[in-house]
Amino acid sequence: MPRSRLAVLCAALATLTVLFTPVAPVAHAAVPPPPAGWSLVWADDFTGPAGALPDAGNWIIDTGHSYPGGPANWGTGEIQNYTADPANVSLDGSGNLRITPIGGGRSWTSARIETRRADFKPADGRILRIEGRIQMPNVTGDAALGYWPAFWALGSPFRGNYWNWPGIGEFDVMENVNGLNSVWGVLHCGVAPGGPCNEFSGLGASRTCPGASCQSAFHTYRFEWDRSVTPNQLRWSVDGQQFHSVSQAQMDATTWANMTGHAGYFLLLNVAMGGAFPDGVAGFATPTAATVSGRPMVVDYVGVWQSGGPTQPGGVDARSTIQAESRQAQSGTFNEPTTDTGGGQNVGGIGNGDWLRFDGVNFGSVPAAQFRARVASGAAAGVSGLVQVRLGSPTAPPIGDFALASTGGWQSWRTVPANITPVAGTHTVYLTFSSGQPADFVNVNWFTFSTN
Repeated sequence: MPRSRLAVLCAALATLTVLFTPVAPVAHAAVPPPPAGWSLVWADDFTGPAGALPDAGNWIIDTGHSYPGGPANWGTGEIQNYTADPANVSLDGSGNLRITPIGGGRSWTSARIETRRADFKPADGRILRIEGRIQMPNVTGDAALGYWPAFWALGSPFRGNYWNWPGIGEFDVMENVNGLNSVWGVLHCGVAPGGPCNEFSGLGASRTCPGASCQSAFHTYRFEWDRSVTPNQLRWSVDGQQFHSVSQAQMDATTWANMTGHAGYFLLLNVAMGGAFPDGVAGFATPTAATVSGRPMVVDYVGVWQSGGPTQPGGVDARSTIQAESRQAQSGTFNEPTTDTGGGQNVGGIGNGDWLRFDGVNFGSVPAAQFRARVASGAAAGVSGLVQVRLGSPTAPPIGDFALASTGGWQSWRTVPANITPVAGTHTVYLTFSSGQPADFVNVNWFTFSTN
């Protein structure tokens, strides 16, 4: 739902690059390890076979011309039909996601995906970092008219409502239109039109991509929500170079609270065709007869990190990615190398009665209501079991669980969600494993908790 940016047209036109020498995308890069003093909350580096859809445990694929009951044309005037066709959205087999618009004239298909998690938000006194390594569609000039790639976040109350924008907040980490060599970072908030965020334009800024153009190479686009300073700050950067910031002091307390006081945000990746922003920059309706088809936005990885250590020695943020091998104690299991995303180790040899203990897991003041685990199983036919979450003791009543049978191999990984009894505060967490058979039935790589 990025909106028109008429307020920054001059900056757009000043940074137009019509011609460049196309270059191949840089080889796939792994999700960066957390900087010192930070923890990984969530990530996807799009590893998988060519033609596969993005991991359904991480992503929802939006389809059609609107959310059910929501504004037509996604509220922006864009003309494409979003699909779940691998021709529009799929992994490339080299560790990237490709979102590819296909069509001509006024008839286009493309893709839009959003994270299942909708609780990305920094804890009090922390900084949340949202980052993606992305190559914009490799097309410029008249051939690019109407292309509108974006990497952005929407406030969780938007889900199921679709008419409470912009009050619930929108962070546009990266936007681009019409093949301009420029990245926009924009905040939307308050009321529309007008209000403290100058809607429908938003509070935005833009700059050229450092070094190679936005279209010819990968760049790293980052947004930070800083609750470690007073007043709080929002910051945008490309390749580590900050180009935009917004302070909490720039708006009234109610507007800031409406934007930040809910459970958090979900992330989106899409390539729209036409609409208010590209039409406004071009000065006429886009796409045109000159617009070419089939130029993908290529996404290497998306990651979310949070600053600050755990609240007590040996502890960890419940909403970070908790590696199974980081357990403080165990029974009946062993560590082994994993081929899953990011490498490292997983915990294997897990069967009935085994358990893992994690001390000082901090759920914060907003209760978590869902558990997700990255699991694999090469168990024989008829062998299955439960992965359970317990607090305080391996024999305490489970607060949630899910069942698992063979996933096709001990390194065939999938992310499985389960609802749990809402939990806040800091606890010792046990993963326990229950099966009606003595054979091993599951490997665990990592797990995390979320609000929904």
